[in-house]
Amino acid sequence: MLMQKFIESQRYLSSGIDAFMNDDFRIDGNRYFIDVFAPKFLQPGQTIVDVGGGKRPFIDGATKKKLQLTIIGLDIDQQELANAPEGIYDEVICADICQYRGQANADVVICQAVLEHVKDVTLAFRGLASILKPGGLALIFVPSRNALYARLSMIIPEKLKSQVLQVLFPQRAIFHGFPSFYDRCTPRDFKALATQYGFQVEECSYHYISRYFSFFFPLYLLWRLWSLWFYCLAKEQAADTFSMALRKIGY
Repeated sequence: MLMQKFIESQRYLSSGIDAFMNDDFRIDGNRYFIDVFAPKFLQPGQTIVDVGGGKRPFIDGATKKKLQLTIIGLDIDQQELANAPEGIYDEVICADICQYRGQANADVVICQAVLEHVKDVTLAFRGLASILKPGGLALIFVPSRNALYARLSMIIPEKLKSQVLQVLFPQRAIFHGFPSFYDRCTPRDFKALATQYGFQVEECSYHYISRYFSFFFPLYLLWRLWSLWFYCLAKEQAADTFSMALRKIGY
């Protein structure tokens, strides 16, 4: 209890730094993807494939009903699909996106915080391209390999990492336990893969904030100073997270 109170006090102090940042440096990229970025591309009657959504599909029942969407859940774990809210998925496919090849019949693919967990993003892009019809959209959100927390994640043993996250971020325990590889997970690499697999980059959104260091204010301050310096050197390559809307034009 005392530890949690201390951590909460440090998070409060850390949040004060963010008030002085511009939007890209203080708006959570995943929240932006969920609330703003992806929803604006949803249209009535679309067929949507939710890749990796599992038991936590991107689209809720109210939105599905309002827009009369057909939603297909594609996940590597059958149990995850089975635990999804009833009625969300019109069809489920248990498959690895790196190995799966679709029928080029979907309007939209949503891939939220999934590609950092696959070992070969090149194969995953091929899978995404195979799902979409010409003119279809891939809406992708991913943490960047260049983020400091991602670099640490790649060198810390999984068991130790899970234990640390459990203590520091117990409210996110549901997301723990999925190994992250961050293969080619940078804006530059994703743009190159988009071209390789017949996509045109329609829109990008870059964000420069994460909460992983907010448990200790001095560390968070140092990280903020480092992230600003990194941004001055590398611009969007320094993003902690990014979203892309990719339009299929070929392949």
